[in-house]
Amino acid sequence: MTNKLKIDIVSDVVCPWCTIGYKRLEKAIEELGVKDQIEIEWQPFELNPNMPKEGQNVVEHITEKYGSTIEQQNESKRNMTEIGADLGFKFDYFDDMRMVNTFDAHVLLEYAKDFDKQTELKMTLTKAFFSDRKDVSEKEILKEALLEVGLNADEGLAKLDDEKARLEVRNKQNYWKNLGVNSVPTIVFDRKSAVTGAQPIATFKQVLTELIKEK
Repeated sequence: MTNKLKIDIVSDVVCPWCTIGYKRLEKAIEELGVKDQIEIEWQPFELNPNMPKEGQNVVEHITEKYGSTIEQQNESKRNMTEIGADLGFKFDYFDDMRMVNTFDAHVLLEYAKDFDKQTELKMTLTKAFFSDRKDVSEKEILKEALLEVGLNADEGLAKLDDEKARLEVRNKQNYWKNLGVNSVPTIVFDRKSAVTGAQPIATFKQVLTELIKEK
């Protein structure tokens, strides 16, 4: 089947609900047995584009950005950890966890696309941040992730100093923002329709079934 359903996933590497949303979508695709009929492309979105190099403690950051109390944050973390576990993903929240700048990660995800390794690298980076307590703004961690998925680390890291590569990511971010994407995950089907948020598996199955039928 050449006429695949194109799915653009606008998301950030350090967004827990993006991870949950993707894992639910992945499960829906798996349960329907339609993997060969789907093409996924990851699109860049930064939750915190102005995050400085040193990052910020997650609790402080969420308190400042959303006004959430410690109790609310703890409840949210418990909830996400349980949902993640059900989907086979480990959220390991810890006291010194820091929110970091993810622009370089997005540059590498764009690089990985040329080798059909985008999803693999995305999940490797997400796991590094949420499961393995790693700083995904650090070049050494980014290098590890590239090597883990079998990409050329030197070539990939060179993209971080390539103005053209960086501008391409900026342009893509602006493209989706200009279309009105202001929360993630936003999952776009054939650039015609979209759902936002980590929808239930059943919802994804329904949407996929309808759209594939129309192909």
